[in-house]
Amino acid sequence: MSGYPKVVAVVGTNASGKSALGVELAKKYGAEIISADSRQVFRGLDLGSGKITPEEMQGVPHHLIDVREPGEFFSMADFQRMSYAAIDGILARGRLPMIVGGTGLYVDSVLDGYLLSDTEPDLAYRAELEKLTTPELYDMLVALVPDVQVERNNRNRVMRMLERLHDGDDATPGKQARYESLRLGVSWPRDVLARRIDERLAMRLEQGMIEEVQGLMDRGASREFLLGLGLEYRFITQYLIGEIPDREDMLAQLAHAIKKFAKRQMTWFRRNPDIVWLDMSGDYMAQACEAVEAFLAKE
Repeated sequence: MSGYPKVVAVVGTNASGKSALGVELAKKYGAEIISADSRQVFRGLDLGSGKITPEEMQGVPHHLIDVREPGEFFSMADFQRMSYAAIDGILARGRLPMIVGGTGLYVDSVLDGYLLSDTEPDLAYRAELEKLTTPELYDMLVALVPDVQVERNNRNRVMRMLERLHDGDDATPGKQARYESLRLGVSWPRDVLARRIDERLAMRLEQGMIEEVQGLMDRGASREFLLGLGLEYRFITQYLIGEIPDREDMLAQLAHAIKKFAKRQMTWFRRNPDIVWLDMSGDYMAQACEAVEAFLAKE
């Protein structure tokens, strides 16, 4: 990979602190950040997605945040295409591209160079998919790829896979990397992460996360879209429409679901032996800087 442009990534689970670490590293090394989060691309999905605030960005440019309206379709191919364009611009400005996020498939699509169809999105096909329920979409996908590995209730992911197949891509795409990459992993012991998840959930509720979802519904975001986003948006929508009538029961189910999702995120990231895992109980910033400087110094 010598001679390829260099890209740094910071990956990890929900509530792991990766966004804050990304900002600190970006400030130190003159980087611009590309957000790799499948929900932060949508405007108005702020508290529920854990979207970094302008204050938290501390002047560091962030890309691929608020690039779609709620309900608009957004695929892995969309993310890859827009990330490639953003990276080209960052490199042209003489700065370091940095990808920060927890959607592992998005990170891999860019850094591993998934070979995806370059055909224009078939908007008519997207519209047809939108008419189907999530179970119908899942059954349709399983009929095409019987051994597919995807959560049956993840509407957006199921739709993205169906569109990829429709465009002529394989369910598991080939790879042709464009960049030399360093991936830093942020993780905590399970009990510590669970506490961080609970604390962040309580803070976001206090900041108005339930009201955020109600506002999205009031402005026309469909129930199907919100339910398909999973986690905070799914459970709060179920509470607001009466499917989970008790607020405390909803919050208990949501906290449990977030922790299960974090476990799945870690399973995804742990499959990659190239991730440099930071010891968050120690001086993780020093560890990260050492890894970044060795990476940037490599010929």
